[in-house]
Formats: sequence, structure tokens, C-alpha cells
Amino acid sequence: MPEKRAQIFYSGSVQGVGFRFTASKLAKHYNLSGYVRNLSNGKVEMMLQGEEKNIFLVINDIKNNHFSGCIRDTEVQWLEPSKEFTRFEVLF
Repeated sequence: MPEKRAQIFYSGSVQGVGFRFTASKLAKHYNLSGYVRNLSNGKVEMMLQGEEKNIFLVINDIKNNHFSGCIRDTEVQWLEPSKEFTRFEVLF
């Protein structure tokens, strides 16, 4: 199955609530590569690459099961996959 790549921006009360730790745990569980990081504007950016169904599972799990009361908005942009990611990282 061909790989997909998604860049996701979350806004709301998404910093200081364990978002990056949870995102990392889910991405690794679903065998996705990429990164998650806090942005200076208060948003969290997450880049996921791997099987499309697994990307959707992480996005839905974060939004509906882990941070439903914290997320105000979710923006998803689909990009061309690249070879730059070999694992999932939390960036600081």
C-alpha cells in the first residue's frame, strides 16, 4: 500500500496537556513516522507518514478519545510522502 503524508495543525488548549507524548505513543503504535511539536502561536503541529488508514486512526483517536475537550480546530493538509522520516519524534 503506498504511503501517505499528512500535516496536521491543532488549535485550542493543546499545549501543556500531554499532547506531544500521547501523539508520539499513538504514532508509534500505528507504525507511523514524522514528528509533533509545539508552535509559538499556541498550536501543535504533527506530521504523519505511513498507511493512510493509520493516519486517520491517529487523527480520530486524538480528536475524539484523548483531547476532545481541548481541541478547538483541526487543519489537515495532505502532502507528497518523502524519505526524510524514518521514525516518529517529539521536536522541541
